[in-house]
Amino acid sequence: MKRKIGIIYSSVDGQTLKICKELSTFFNEEQIQTELCSIDSFQGDLSEFHTLIIGASIRYGKHNKKISEFVQNNKEHLNEMRTAFFSVNLVARKEDKNSPDTNPYLIKFLQKTNWKPDFVGVFAGKLDYKSYSLFDSLMIKLIMKLTDGPTKSENPIEFTNWKKVKAFGLRILEDYPGNKNS
Repeated sequence: MKRKIGIIYSSVDGQTLKICKELSTFFNEEQIQTELCSIDSFQGDLSEFHTLIIGASIRYGKHNKKISEFVQNNKEHLNEMRTAFFSVNLVARKEDKNSPDTNPYLIKFLQKTNWKPDFVGVFAGKLDYKSYSLFDSLMIKLIMKLTDGPTKSENPIEFTNWKKVKAFGLRILEDYPGNKNS
């Protein structure tokens, strides 16, 4: 029986990778092997995995094109296995946009790809003006201004709700074969 969980991610500023590492650690603590890989370097065989988790961040309103292409190119195989998808974006910091049913980026991605993962999540990201290029900083400040977010901060602001990340992992674990709770 395949016992491994694959975690493929696309991360611009590192928060999606941080979330993926947290999920990987969680599953490893439950004695479930994981393989973590960037979409930029993934060359694996999907048949090696019982479950595949894909995490992708948003930049300027879009997920990484490689994530969309990966889903489109592998949809038949993805539909034959357990899958999970989560989106990381700053809009999810808002109460009315932080669920799979209310987050516009997640909804748009799933409609565009016509993919129905078994588990879906959305997490707020991190805001770190000092780490952005001048252009990105100005653009993100403009977006924050338009969405009533913080436009000034000396320190990074992490909006990620780690309890929601763990709950997402628990939902996947509960459905995992051999789990004492499944």
